[in-house]
Amino acid sequence: MRPRRARATLVASCIIHFLHDGCSDLLYVLFPAWAREFSLSFAQVGLLRTGYSGALALFQVPAGFLAERWGEPRVLAAGTFVTAVGFLCLGTAGSFALLLVFLVLGGLGSGTQHPLSSALVSRAYEEGRLRAALGAFNFSGDLGKVTWPACAAFVTAWAGWRWAARGMGAVVFAAAFGVFFVLTSLAPGDEAKKAIRSPDRADNGWGIRNAWGFSLLSAIHGIDNGSRTVFLTYLPFLLLGKGAAMDMMGLALGLTFAGGATGKFVCGVLAERLGIIRTVLVTEAATGLGILVLLVLPVMPTLFLLPILGIALNGTSSVLYGTVAELVVPERRSRVYGVFYTIGIGAGALAPPLFGLLSDAAGVPATLAVLAAVILVTLPLARLLRPAIEPQRVGASRRT
Repeated sequence: MRPRRARATLVASCIIHFLHDGCSDLLYVLFPAWAREFSLSFAQVGLLRTGYSGALALFQVPAGFLAERWGEPRVLAAGTFVTAVGFLCLGTAGSFALLLVFLVLGGLGSGTQHPLSSALVSRAYEEGRLRAALGAFNFSGDLGKVTWPACAAFVTAWAGWRWAARGMGAVVFAAAFGVFFVLTSLAPGDEAKKAIRSPDRADNGWGIRNAWGFSLLSAIHGIDNGSRTVFLTYLPFLLLGKGAAMDMMGLALGLTFAGGATGKFVCGVLAERLGIIRTVLVTEAATGLGILVLLVLPVMPTLFLLPILGIALNGTSSVLYGTVAELVVPERRSRVYGVFYTIGIGAGALAPPLFGLLSDAAGVPATLAVLAAVILVTLPLARLLRPAIEPQRVGASRRT
């Protein structure tokens, strides 16, 4: 793809990522408001997170198959429209059941975004700076995680959570039209698609070059994403237990997400200097230990630690996403990215209610201590991953 068209594809994909990740993570601001208004338990709060994330996860692979038939732009636009409708309806919900239904609807629409946008960017930069492009794409999502929770916290404090949900729905609704027209004009033709096909593609399979490496990578991603979702879900409740005010939740989450966005770049530099495996070891160890330190700090020192913890908490993902493209042939990436994101987001969907039950029984601090121990399980998995991915990186560098 020509450099100008590739950059335009990247920008359009980044805007979509910015909006959809914002939709997902502004929910962390709304959870305490819902818990108070509808008298929800921690397990019910976790179930709301599961409703959105679970629907998002389940539609990843179907979205990849639909894109192979109808093209990424059409499926992305349709999914964005469905997400907008879910958030507009969310602003009218009057019960826990309706909250759950509308969150499921919004999650189904957002299920199109990650695999299809990642495939578009990977295709656009097949012969260029793929890892840098995916890093910029991932950064845009983190920027949405910083921006929209802060906006939602402000609107919720000023006008109530219903207007925060409706406002987000209106913005995403407008974006759905732009997605279709911009990305359709940038989509390559059939001849261009044939030109970028890999010579070692597997027509009758999923195009995964190393199944063992992909399995380990997905397992690390599942633990990483599940633990991040649990931490962000119950961080506001931890801060409230320390005596923080409700209007501080947006600031705390914003600081964490800002650190996460910075982590995309920091961990990219670390991966170049230390290698993928060492970078994963550093970030996961720092995440587990950082959570344990967080538990014993008062409110103000906690706020200073959150950006640093955010770097480690979110930095691993940028390393993992770029490695997926190296393990999969180009024409199968939409569906395989769908599998990869299904595993990660599925873990993020299942973990909150399970840890919510633990929180109801033992309290939020004890739950986060257990979470820190679970995160450290990624360390031996990362060591096993080394021999699986290094041959692939050598092969990729020879092809380019």
